[in-house]
Amino acid sequence: MDYGTLHGIVTIVVMLTFVGIFAWAYSSRRKKSFDEAANLVFSDEETKAMKDSGEQK
Repeated sequence: MDYGTLHGIVTIVVMLTFVGIFAWAYSSRRKKSFDEAANLVFSDEETKAMKDSGEQK
C-alpha cells in the first residue's frame, strides 16, 4: 500500500465521520434533547430569579 492509497482511505474515513456527525446532529430524533440542552441556561436564571424574589416553585 503506497502513500496515495493510504491518504485516500483516510480521506474517505474522515468524510464519512463528518457526514455521520452531521446526520446525527440534524436528525429529528435528537431535536427535543438539543432544545432542552439549549434552554438549560435559562432555567438557571429562572431559578435564581425565583430565589431572589422569594417565590417558591
